[in-house]
Amino acid sequence: MVNFAAMIDVTRIVRPLFAARVNDVKRRYRDVESVQRHQFQWLLRHGAATRYGQAAGLNAIDSYQRWRETVPVTPYPELRPWVMRMVNGEKDVLWPGRCSRFAQSSGTSDGKSKYIPITPQSLQKQHYAGGFDSVAWYLSLYPESHLFGGKALILGGSFANELTLPRGVKVGDLSAHLIDRINPLVNLVRVPSKRVALMKDWEEKLPQLVQASINQDITSISGVPSWFLTVLRKVIERAGATSIHDVWPRLEVFFHGGIAFEPYREQYQAITHSSKMRYLETYNASEGFFAVQSSLDSHAMLLLLDAGCFYEFVPLDECDDHLPEHAVPAWEVEEGRVYALVITACNGLWRYPLGDTVRIESVNPLKITIAGRTKHYINAFGEEVMVHNTDAALALACAEHHCQPLNYTAAPVYTTQGAKGYHQWLIEWATPPADHEAFAESLDRALQAENSDYQAKRYKGIFLDCLQVVDASPGLFDRWLASTGKLGGQRKVPRLSNDRHIIDALLQYI
Repeated sequence: MVNFAAMIDVTRIVRPLFAARVNDVKRRYRDVESVQRHQFQWLLRHGAATRYGQAAGLNAIDSYQRWRETVPVTPYPELRPWVMRMVNGEKDVLWPGRCSRFAQSSGTSDGKSKYIPITPQSLQKQHYAGGFDSVAWYLSLYPESHLFGGKALILGGSFANELTLPRGVKVGDLSAHLIDRINPLVNLVRVPSKRVALMKDWEEKLPQLVQASINQDITSISGVPSWFLTVLRKVIERAGATSIHDVWPRLEVFFHGGIAFEPYREQYQAITHSSKMRYLETYNASEGFFAVQSSLDSHAMLLLLDAGCFYEFVPLDECDDHLPEHAVPAWEVEEGRVYALVITACNGLWRYPLGDTVRIESVNPLKITIAGRTKHYINAFGEEVMVHNTDAALALACAEHHCQPLNYTAAPVYTTQGAKGYHQWLIEWATPPADHEAFAESLDRALQAENSDYQAKRYKGIFLDCLQVVDASPGLFDRWLASTGKLGGQRKVPRLSNDRHIIDALLQYI
Protein backbone atom coordinates (compact mmCIF):
# COMPACT_ATOMS: atom_id res chain seq x y z
CA MET A 1 0.00 0.00 0.00
CA VAL A 2 0.99 3.65 -0.48
CA ASN A 3 2.81 5.47 2.30
CA PHE A 4 0.37 8.39 2.44
CA ALA A 5 2.42 10.28 5.00
CA ALA A 6 5.30 10.54 2.50
CA MET A 7 3.24 12.48 -0.04
CA ILE A 8 3.42 16.27 0.01
CA ASP A 9 0.14 18.18 0.28
CA VAL A 10 0.43 21.37 -1.77
CA THR A 11 -3.24 22.33 -1.51
CA ARG A 12 -2.53 25.24 0.82
CA ILE A 13 0.18 26.54 -1.52
CA VAL A 14 -1.94 26.53 -4.69
CA ARG A 15 -5.25 27.53 -3.10
CA PRO A 16 -4.69 31.32 -3.56
CA LEU A 17 -4.35 30.83 -7.32
CA PHE A 18 -7.76 29.16 -7.51
CA ALA A 19 -9.32 31.59 -5.04
CA ALA A 20 -8.30 34.51 -7.25
CA ARG A 21 -10.24 32.99 -10.14
CA VAL A 22 -13.38 32.53 -8.04
CA ASN A 23 -13.20 36.10 -6.78
CA ASP A 24 -12.72 37.40 -10.32
CA VAL A 25 -15.74 35.43 -11.56
CA LYS A 26 -17.94 36.62 -8.70
CA ARG A 27 -17.07 40.22 -9.57
CA ARG A 28 -17.28 40.13 -13.39
CA TYR A 29 -20.18 37.71 -13.80
CA ARG A 30 -22.52 40.20 -12.15
CA ASP A 31 -22.70 41.84 -15.58
CA VAL A 32 -23.72 39.00 -17.88
CA GLU A 33 -24.26 41.29 -20.84
CA SER A 34 -20.84 42.93 -20.68
CA VAL A 35 -18.93 39.64 -20.47
CA GLN A 36 -20.95 37.94 -23.21
CA ARG A 37 -20.83 40.92 -25.58
CA HIS A 38 -17.06 40.90 -25.22
CA GLN A 39 -16.97 37.20 -26.17
CA PHE A 40 -19.31 37.90 -29.09
CA GLN A 41 -17.11 40.64 -30.54
CA TRP A 42 -13.93 38.62 -29.99
CA LEU A 43 -15.39 35.66 -31.86
CA LEU A 44 -16.60 37.84 -34.74
CA ARG A 45 -13.17 39.44 -35.13
CA HIS A 46 -11.49 36.03 -35.35
CA GLY A 47 -14.12 34.53 -37.64
CA ALA A 48 -14.58 37.33 -40.16
CA ALA A 49 -11.60 36.39 -42.35
CA THR A 50 -12.30 32.64 -42.39
CA ARG A 51 -13.93 30.90 -45.33
CA TYR A 52 -17.11 30.46 -43.32
CA GLY A 53 -16.97 34.04 -42.05
CA GLN A 54 -16.76 35.38 -45.57
CA ALA A 55 -19.68 33.21 -46.71
CA ALA A 56 -21.81 34.22 -43.73
CA GLY A 57 -20.90 37.91 -43.91
CA LEU A 58 -19.57 38.07 -40.36
CA ASN A 59 -17.71 41.32 -41.05
CA ALA A 60 -21.08 43.03 -41.57
CA ILE A 61 -22.53 41.95 -38.20
CA ASP A 62 -22.86 45.08 -36.07
CA SER A 63 -25.44 43.94 -33.50
CA TYR A 64 -26.96 40.85 -31.98
CA GLN A 65 -30.22 41.64 -33.76
CA ARG A 66 -28.51 41.54 -37.15
CA TRP A 67 -26.72 38.33 -36.16
CA ARG A 68 -30.01 36.68 -35.17
CA GLU A 69 -31.70 37.71 -38.40
CA THR A 70 -28.96 36.81 -40.90
CA VAL A 71 -26.65 34.06 -39.59
CA PRO A 72 -28.39 30.65 -39.66
CA VAL A 73 -28.32 28.08 -36.91
CA THR A 74 -26.16 25.31 -38.36
CA PRO A 75 -26.69 21.69 -37.21
CA TYR A 76 -23.80 19.30 -37.72
CA PRO A 77 -24.97 17.69 -40.98
CA GLU A 78 -24.80 21.16 -42.57
CA LEU A 79 -21.49 21.93 -40.88
CA ARG A 80 -19.90 18.61 -41.86
CA PRO A 81 -18.56 19.72 -45.29
CA TRP A 82 -16.75 22.63 -43.64
CA VAL A 83 -15.28 20.39 -40.94
CA MET A 84 -14.09 17.80 -43.46
CA ARG A 85 -12.21 20.52 -45.32
CA MET A 86 -10.40 21.18 -42.02
CA VAL A 87 -9.76 17.46 -41.46
CA ASN A 88 -8.21 17.32 -44.94
CA GLY A 89 -5.74 20.03 -44.04
CA GLU A 90 -7.31 23.24 -45.37
CA LYS A 91 -6.65 26.28 -43.17
CA ASP A 92 -8.82 29.27 -42.23
CA VAL A 93 -12.06 27.35 -42.80
CA LEU A 94 -14.16 27.74 -39.64
CA TRP A 95 -11.44 29.26 -37.45
CA PRO A 96 -8.12 30.98 -38.26
CA GLY A 97 -5.21 28.66 -38.95
CA ARG A 98 -4.96 24.95 -39.56
CA CYS A 99 -6.70 22.57 -37.14
CA SER A 100 -5.02 19.21 -36.51
CA ARG A 101 -7.22 17.80 -33.71
CA PHE A 102 -10.83 16.68 -33.83
CA ALA A 103 -13.01 15.19 -31.11
CA GLN A 104 -14.95 12.18 -32.32
CA SER A 105 -18.48 12.32 -30.94
CA SER A 106 -21.71 10.38 -31.33
CA GLY A 107 -23.33 10.38 -34.74
CA THR A 108 -26.17 12.55 -36.01
CA SER A 109 -29.28 11.70 -37.98
CA ASP A 110 -27.15 10.93 -41.04
CA GLY A 111 -25.63 8.03 -39.11
CA LYS A 112 -22.02 9.23 -39.20
CA SER A 113 -19.68 10.19 -36.39
CA LYS A 114 -19.17 13.86 -35.69
CA TYR A 115 -15.71 15.40 -35.77
CA ILE A 116 -15.60 18.49 -33.58
CA PRO A 117 -12.62 20.81 -34.21
CA ILE A 118 -10.28 21.29 -31.27
CA THR A 119 -8.31 24.48 -31.82
CA PRO A 120 -5.51 25.71 -29.55
CA GLN A 121 -7.88 28.43 -28.35
CA SER A 122 -10.63 25.95 -27.48
CA LEU A 123 -8.19 23.76 -25.56
CA GLN A 124 -7.02 26.64 -23.41
CA LYS A 125 -10.09 28.89 -23.10
CA GLN A 126 -12.70 26.12 -22.91
CA HIS A 127 -11.58 22.65 -21.91
CA TYR A 128 -8.56 23.26 -19.67
CA ALA A 129 -10.04 26.47 -18.28
CA GLY A 130 -13.25 24.63 -17.43
CA GLY A 131 -11.31 21.99 -15.54
CA PHE A 132 -9.45 24.73 -13.67
CA ASP A 133 -12.77 26.38 -12.76
CA SER A 134 -14.14 23.09 -11.46
CA VAL A 135 -11.24 22.75 -9.05
CA ALA A 136 -11.46 26.44 -8.13
CA TRP A 137 -15.12 26.22 -7.15
CA TYR A 138 -14.59 22.96 -5.30
CA LEU A 139 -11.81 24.45 -3.19
CA SER A 140 -13.99 27.49 -2.56
CA LEU A 141 -16.85 25.31 -1.34
CA TYR A 142 -14.62 23.08 0.80
CA PRO A 143 -11.89 25.18 2.48
CA GLU A 144 -10.69 22.16 4.48
CA SER A 145 -9.94 20.15 1.32
CA HIS A 146 -6.65 18.33 0.82
CA LEU A 147 -7.28 17.78 -2.88
CA PHE A 148 -3.62 18.20 -3.88
CA GLY A 149 -2.39 15.90 -1.15
CA GLY A 150 -2.87 12.93 -3.48
CA LYS A 151 -3.54 12.08 -7.10
CA ALA A 152 -6.44 12.39 -9.52
CA LEU A 153 -7.81 9.37 -11.37
CA ILE A 154 -9.06 10.51 -14.75
CA LEU A 155 -10.57 8.15 -17.31
CA GLY A 156 -9.38 8.75 -20.85
CA GLY A 157 -10.61 7.75 -24.27
CA SER A 158 -8.55 6.80 -27.29
CA PHE A 159 -7.55 7.79 -30.80
CA ALA A 160 -9.65 5.16 -32.56
CA ASN A 161 -9.66 6.81 -35.97
CA GLU A 162 -12.18 5.92 -38.65
CA LEU A 163 -10.50 7.92 -41.39
CA THR A 164 -7.40 7.87 -43.48
CA LEU A 165 -5.99 11.10 -42.12
CA PRO A 166 -3.43 13.60 -43.39
CA ARG A 167 -0.10 13.55 -41.59
CA GLY A 168 -0.30 15.16 -38.16
CA VAL A 169 -4.12 15.05 -37.86
CA LYS A 170 -5.61 13.22 -34.86
CA VAL A 171 -9.23 12.15 -34.39
CA GLY A 172 -10.49 10.54 -31.19
CA ASP A 173 -12.35 11.01 -27.92
CA LEU A 174 -12.10 14.47 -26.40
CA SER A 175 -10.51 13.05 -23.25
CA ALA A 176 -7.77 11.47 -25.35
CA HIS A 177 -6.84 14.87 -26.78
CA LEU A 178 -6.91 16.47 -23.33
CA ILE A 179 -4.59 13.86 -21.87
CA ASP A 180 -2.35 13.90 -24.94
CA ARG A 181 -1.86 17.68 -24.71
CA ILE A 182 -1.96 18.14 -20.95
CA ASN A 183 0.75 20.12 -19.16
CA PRO A 184 3.46 17.62 -18.15
CA LEU A 185 3.32 18.97 -14.59
CA VAL A 186 -0.25 17.70 -14.28
CA ASN A 187 0.99 14.17 -14.96
CA LEU A 188 2.75 14.32 -11.59
CA VAL A 189 -0.64 14.33 -9.85
CA ARG A 190 -2.64 12.20 -12.31
CA VAL A 191 -3.10 8.50 -12.94
CA PRO A 192 -2.99 6.35 -15.01
CA SER A 193 -0.06 6.87 -17.34
CA LYS A 194 -0.71 8.28 -20.78
CA ARG A 195 -0.06 4.85 -22.31
CA VAL A 196 -2.82 3.22 -20.25
CA ALA A 197 -5.18 6.19 -20.45
CA LEU A 198 -5.13 6.17 -24.26
CA MET A 199 -5.55 2.41 -24.78
CA LYS A 200 -8.32 1.58 -27.26
CA ASP A 201 -9.54 -1.83 -26.06
CA TRP A 202 -11.58 -1.41 -22.86
CA GLU A 203 -11.38 -5.10 -22.03
CA GLU A 204 -7.59 -4.76 -21.97
CA LYS A 205 -7.65 -1.26 -20.53
CA LEU A 206 -9.88 -1.87 -17.49
CA PRO A 207 -7.56 -4.26 -15.61
CA GLN A 208 -4.61 -1.97 -16.31
CA LEU A 209 -6.59 1.00 -14.94
CA VAL A 210 -7.21 -1.00 -11.79
CA GLN A 211 -3.56 -2.02 -11.51
CA ALA A 212 -2.33 1.53 -12.12
CA SER A 213 -4.56 3.09 -9.47
CA ILE A 214 -5.13 0.54 -6.73
CA ASN A 215 -1.96 1.39 -4.78
CA GLN A 216 -2.10 5.13 -5.38
CA ASP A 217 -3.27 7.81 -2.95
CA ILE A 218 -6.32 8.92 -4.95
CA THR A 219 -8.05 12.07 -3.72
CA SER A 220 -10.26 12.84 -6.72
CA ILE A 221 -11.89 11.05 -9.63
CA SER A 222 -13.23 12.58 -12.84
CA GLY A 223 -15.43 11.05 -15.52
CA VAL A 224 -18.82 9.73 -16.57
CA PRO A 225 -20.77 8.14 -13.66
CA SER A 226 -21.78 4.94 -15.46
CA TRP A 227 -18.24 4.08 -16.59
CA PHE A 228 -16.54 5.08 -13.36
CA LEU A 229 -18.88 2.84 -11.39
CA THR A 230 -17.46 -0.16 -13.24
CA VAL A 231 -13.88 0.92 -12.55
CA LEU A 232 -14.49 1.52 -8.84
CA ARG A 233 -16.18 -1.86 -8.40
CA LYS A 234 -13.25 -3.58 -10.08
CA VAL A 235 -10.81 -1.77 -7.76
CA ILE A 236 -12.84 -2.81 -4.70
CA GLU A 237 -13.02 -6.39 -5.94
CA ARG A 238 -9.29 -6.55 -6.65
CA ALA A 239 -8.48 -5.13 -3.20
CA GLY A 240 -10.88 -7.45 -1.40
CA ALA A 241 -12.54 -4.39 0.14
CA THR A 242 -16.15 -3.37 0.75
CA SER A 243 -15.81 0.36 0.09
CA ILE A 244 -13.62 2.41 -2.22
CA HIS A 245 -12.52 4.36 0.85
CA ASP A 246 -10.99 1.17 2.21
CA VAL A 247 -8.69 1.38 -0.80
CA TRP A 248 -8.34 5.15 -1.12
CA PRO A 249 -9.05 6.57 2.35
CA ARG A 250 -8.41 10.16 1.26
CA LEU A 251 -10.70 10.15 -1.78
CA GLU A 252 -12.89 13.22 -1.36
CA VAL A 253 -14.57 14.26 -4.62
CA PHE A 254 -16.04 12.98 -7.87
CA PHE A 255 -16.08 15.58 -10.66
CA HIS A 256 -18.80 14.12 -12.87
CA GLY A 257 -20.61 15.00 -16.08
CA GLY A 258 -21.85 13.58 -19.35
CA ILE A 259 -25.02 11.96 -18.00
CA ALA A 260 -27.35 12.60 -15.07
CA PHE A 261 -25.86 11.48 -11.77
CA GLU A 262 -29.08 11.00 -9.80
CA PRO A 263 -29.90 7.47 -11.07
CA TYR A 264 -26.43 6.38 -9.90
CA ARG A 265 -26.30 8.21 -6.55
CA GLU A 266 -27.48 5.26 -4.47
CA GLN A 267 -24.95 2.95 -6.09
CA TYR A 268 -22.11 5.35 -5.32
CA GLN A 269 -23.33 5.70 -1.75
CA ALA A 270 -23.20 1.90 -1.43
CA ILE A 271 -19.48 1.75 -2.25
CA THR A 272 -18.26 4.94 -0.53
CA HIS A 273 -18.23 6.41 2.96
CA SER A 274 -20.83 9.17 2.66
CA SER A 275 -19.10 11.30 5.29
CA LYS A 276 -16.00 11.49 3.10
CA MET A 277 -17.40 11.67 -0.42
CA ARG A 278 -18.45 14.81 -2.28
CA TYR A 279 -19.77 15.31 -5.79
CA LEU A 280 -19.39 18.26 -8.13
CA GLU A 281 -21.35 18.40 -11.38
CA THR A 282 -19.89 19.81 -14.59
CA TYR A 283 -21.31 20.51 -18.03
CA ASN A 284 -18.59 19.55 -20.46
CA ALA A 285 -18.84 18.04 -23.91
CA SER A 286 -16.79 17.54 -27.05
CA GLU A 287 -17.98 20.98 -28.15
CA GLY A 288 -16.74 22.79 -25.03
CA PHE A 289 -16.83 23.20 -21.26
CA PHE A 290 -19.87 25.28 -20.42
CA ALA A 291 -20.80 25.25 -16.73
CA VAL A 292 -19.83 24.04 -13.27
CA GLN A 293 -21.64 23.60 -9.97
CA SER A 294 -20.74 26.56 -7.77
CA SER A 295 -22.80 26.13 -4.59
CA LEU A 296 -23.68 23.43 -2.07
CA ASP A 297 -27.39 24.20 -1.77
CA SER A 298 -28.18 23.43 -5.42
CA HIS A 299 -26.99 21.27 -8.30
CA ALA A 300 -27.50 24.25 -10.62
CA MET A 301 -24.36 25.08 -12.58
CA LEU A 302 -22.80 28.48 -13.17
CA LEU A 303 -22.58 29.23 -16.89
CA LEU A 304 -18.96 30.02 -17.84
CA LEU A 305 -19.41 33.36 -19.54
CA ASP A 306 -15.78 34.08 -20.46
CA ALA A 307 -14.77 30.68 -21.84
CA GLY A 308 -14.48 31.59 -25.53
CA CYS A 309 -18.16 30.89 -26.09
CA PHE A 310 -21.23 32.98 -26.92
CA TYR A 311 -24.50 31.42 -25.79
CA GLU A 312 -27.95 31.70 -27.29
CA PHE A 313 -31.17 30.29 -25.91
CA VAL A 314 -33.90 29.15 -28.30
CA PRO A 315 -37.54 28.47 -27.37
CA LEU A 316 -38.29 24.78 -27.75
CA ASP A 317 -40.92 25.33 -30.43
CA GLU A 318 -38.25 27.02 -32.60
CA CYS A 319 -35.36 24.63 -31.97
CA ASP A 320 -35.53 23.26 -35.53
CA ASP A 321 -35.65 26.72 -37.17
CA HIS A 322 -32.62 28.00 -39.05
CA LEU A 323 -33.39 31.59 -38.04
CA PRO A 324 -35.26 31.25 -34.72
CA GLU A 325 -37.16 34.50 -34.33
CA HIS A 326 -37.28 34.48 -30.55
CA ALA A 327 -33.75 33.32 -29.76
CA VAL A 328 -32.25 35.39 -26.95
CA PRO A 329 -28.72 36.03 -25.67
CA ALA A 330 -27.66 35.15 -22.14
CA TRP A 331 -28.62 38.55 -20.74
CA GLU A 332 -32.27 38.20 -21.84
CA VAL A 333 -33.17 34.73 -20.57
CA GLU A 334 -36.15 34.19 -18.24
CA GLU A 335 -35.76 32.38 -14.95
CA GLY A 336 -37.56 29.03 -14.82
CA ARG A 337 -37.81 28.67 -18.59
CA VAL A 338 -36.41 25.75 -20.61
CA TYR A 339 -34.48 26.57 -23.80
CA ALA A 340 -32.50 24.75 -26.46
CA LEU A 341 -28.86 25.81 -26.17
CA VAL A 342 -26.99 27.17 -29.21
CA ILE A 343 -23.31 28.09 -29.07
CA THR A 344 -20.76 30.04 -31.06
CA ALA A 345 -17.27 29.13 -29.92
CA CYS A 346 -13.55 29.41 -30.60
CA ASN A 347 -13.43 25.94 -32.12
CA GLY A 348 -15.26 27.23 -35.21
CA LEU A 349 -18.81 26.22 -34.30
CA TRP A 350 -21.04 29.08 -35.47
CA ARG A 351 -24.60 29.14 -34.11
CA TYR A 352 -24.28 25.44 -33.44
CA PRO A 353 -27.19 23.65 -31.70
CA LEU A 354 -25.79 21.36 -29.01
CA GLY A 355 -28.96 19.30 -28.90
CA ASP A 356 -29.26 19.99 -25.16
CA THR A 357 -32.10 21.75 -23.39
CA VAL A 358 -31.35 23.75 -20.26
CA ARG A 359 -33.49 25.25 -17.53
CA ILE A 360 -32.60 28.72 -16.27
CA GLU A 361 -32.36 28.39 -12.49
CA SER A 362 -31.24 31.97 -11.84
CA VAL A 363 -30.30 34.96 -13.99
CA ASN A 364 -27.82 36.74 -11.70
CA PRO A 365 -25.64 34.81 -11.41
CA LEU A 366 -26.67 32.92 -14.52
CA LYS A 367 -27.13 29.28 -13.50
CA ILE A 368 -28.61 26.37 -15.42
CA THR A 369 -29.52 22.73 -15.09
CA ILE A 370 -29.60 20.30 -18.00
CA ALA A 371 -33.23 19.48 -18.80
CA GLY A 372 -32.61 16.91 -21.54
CA ARG A 373 -32.01 16.64 -25.26
CA THR A 374 -33.89 18.30 -28.08
CA LYS A 375 -33.94 14.98 -29.89
CA HIS A 376 -33.95 12.64 -26.89
CA TYR A 377 -37.53 12.84 -25.74
CA ILE A 378 -40.83 11.02 -26.11
CA ASN A 379 -43.72 12.99 -27.53
CA ALA A 380 -45.57 10.28 -29.43
CA PHE A 381 -48.85 11.07 -27.68
CA GLY A 382 -48.43 14.76 -26.79
CA GLU A 383 -46.81 13.92 -23.46
CA GLU A 384 -43.48 15.77 -24.02
CA VAL A 385 -41.48 13.58 -21.66
CA MET A 386 -37.85 14.68 -21.37
CA VAL A 387 -34.76 13.06 -19.89
CA HIS A 388 -34.84 15.06 -16.66
CA ASN A 389 -38.38 13.71 -16.10
CA THR A 390 -37.37 10.08 -16.56
CA ASP A 391 -34.15 10.41 -14.56
CA ALA A 392 -36.05 11.83 -11.61
CA ALA A 393 -38.89 9.29 -11.84
CA LEU A 394 -36.46 6.37 -12.03
CA ALA A 395 -34.56 7.59 -8.98
CA LEU A 396 -37.80 7.85 -6.97
CA ALA A 397 -39.08 4.44 -8.00
CA CYS A 398 -35.74 2.76 -7.31
CA ALA A 399 -35.58 4.33 -3.86
CA GLU A 400 -39.06 3.01 -3.11
CA HIS A 401 -38.24 -0.53 -4.24
CA HIS A 402 -34.60 -0.66 -3.04
CA CYS A 403 -33.25 -1.48 -6.48
CA GLN A 404 -30.38 -0.07 -8.52
CA PRO A 405 -30.29 0.52 -12.30
CA LEU A 406 -27.16 0.37 -14.44
CA ASN A 407 -28.58 1.72 -17.68
CA TYR A 408 -31.88 2.36 -19.39
CA THR A 409 -33.59 3.56 -22.52
CA ALA A 410 -37.27 4.12 -23.26
CA ALA A 411 -39.46 4.52 -26.33
CA PRO A 412 -43.15 4.56 -27.24
CA VAL A 413 -45.23 1.56 -28.20
CA TYR A 414 -47.76 3.04 -30.56
CA THR A 415 -51.52 2.74 -30.37
CA THR A 416 -53.09 -0.01 -32.48
CA GLN A 417 -56.68 -0.73 -33.37
CA GLY A 418 -57.02 -3.07 -30.44
CA ALA A 419 -54.75 -1.51 -27.81
CA LYS A 420 -53.73 1.83 -26.37
CA GLY A 421 -50.17 3.04 -26.61
CA TYR A 422 -47.66 3.10 -23.74
CA HIS A 423 -44.03 3.71 -22.93
CA GLN A 424 -41.65 0.77 -22.93
CA TRP A 425 -38.56 0.90 -20.73
CA LEU A 426 -35.54 -1.36 -21.15
CA ILE A 427 -33.52 -1.41 -17.92
CA GLU A 428 -30.28 -3.18 -17.05
CA TRP A 429 -30.05 -3.76 -13.29
CA ALA A 430 -27.29 -3.75 -10.73
CA THR A 431 -29.94 -4.82 -8.21
CA PRO A 432 -33.37 -5.65 -9.67
CA PRO A 433 -36.64 -4.96 -7.89
CA ALA A 434 -38.27 -7.84 -6.02
CA ASP A 435 -41.62 -7.19 -7.69
CA HIS A 436 -41.25 -6.03 -11.29
CA GLU A 437 -44.93 -5.32 -11.81
CA ALA A 438 -45.12 -3.18 -8.67
CA PHE A 439 -41.96 -1.37 -9.73
CA ALA A 440 -43.45 -0.53 -13.14
CA GLU A 441 -46.53 0.91 -11.43
CA SER A 442 -44.36 3.00 -9.09
CA LEU A 443 -42.27 4.24 -12.00
CA ASP A 444 -45.43 5.18 -13.87
CA ARG A 445 -46.79 7.13 -10.89
CA ALA A 446 -43.46 8.89 -10.39
CA LEU A 447 -43.34 9.89 -14.06
CA GLN A 448 -46.86 11.30 -13.77
CA ALA A 449 -45.74 13.34 -10.78
CA GLU A 450 -42.76 14.66 -12.73
CA ASN A 451 -44.61 15.50 -15.96
CA SER A 452 -48.14 16.93 -16.00
CA ASP A 453 -48.58 16.24 -19.74
CA TYR A 454 -47.82 12.56 -19.22
CA GLN A 455 -50.18 12.58 -16.23
CA ALA A 456 -52.94 14.04 -18.39
CA LYS A 457 -52.45 11.38 -21.06
CA ARG A 458 -52.47 8.67 -18.38
CA TYR A 459 -55.66 9.94 -16.70
CA LYS A 460 -57.79 6.85 -15.99
CA GLY A 461 -55.94 5.05 -18.78
CA ILE A 462 -58.02 6.80 -21.41
CA PHE A 463 -55.18 7.66 -23.78
CA LEU A 464 -52.15 5.76 -22.50
CA ASP A 465 -51.66 2.51 -20.62
CA CYS A 466 -49.22 2.06 -17.78
CA LEU A 467 -45.61 1.90 -18.91
CA GLN A 468 -43.92 -1.46 -19.35
CA VAL A 469 -40.50 -2.42 -17.99
CA VAL A 470 -38.38 -5.01 -19.81
CA ASP A 471 -35.30 -6.43 -18.08
CA ALA A 472 -32.08 -6.18 -20.07
CA SER A 473 -29.61 -9.04 -19.77
CA PRO A 474 -26.29 -8.18 -18.09
CA GLY A 475 -23.99 -6.28 -20.43
CA LEU A 476 -26.70 -5.73 -23.05
CA PHE A 477 -26.07 -2.02 -23.52
CA ASP A 478 -22.30 -2.52 -23.77
CA ARG A 479 -22.76 -5.25 -26.38
CA TRP A 480 -25.02 -3.00 -28.40
CA LEU A 481 -22.62 -0.05 -28.16
CA ALA A 482 -19.76 -2.32 -29.23
CA SER A 483 -21.79 -3.43 -32.25
CA THR A 484 -22.16 0.21 -33.29
CA GLY A 485 -18.45 0.90 -32.82
CA LYS A 486 -19.16 3.34 -30.00
CA LEU A 487 -18.10 1.43 -26.89
CA GLY A 488 -15.88 3.60 -24.73
CA GLY A 489 -15.65 5.91 -21.77
CA GLN A 490 -17.53 8.80 -23.37
CA ARG A 491 -20.18 6.81 -25.25
CA LYS A 492 -23.73 6.87 -23.96
CA VAL A 493 -26.99 5.11 -24.78
CA PRO A 494 -29.75 7.60 -25.66
CA ARG A 495 -32.17 7.65 -22.74
CA LEU A 496 -35.27 8.48 -24.76
CA SER A 497 -36.28 8.10 -28.38
CA ASN A 498 -39.44 9.24 -30.09
CA ASP A 499 -39.34 6.16 -32.32
CA ARG A 500 -38.42 2.51 -31.79
CA HIS A 501 -35.23 2.41 -33.85
CA ILE A 502 -32.85 2.08 -30.88
CA ILE A 503 -34.95 0.02 -28.49
CA ASP A 504 -35.86 -2.51 -31.16
CA ALA A 505 -32.18 -2.96 -32.01
CA LEU A 506 -31.45 -3.55 -28.32
CA LEU A 507 -34.36 -5.96 -27.89
CA GLN A 508 -32.88 -8.15 -30.61
CA TYR A 509 -30.00 -8.95 -28.22
CA ILE A 510 -32.34 -10.41 -25.57
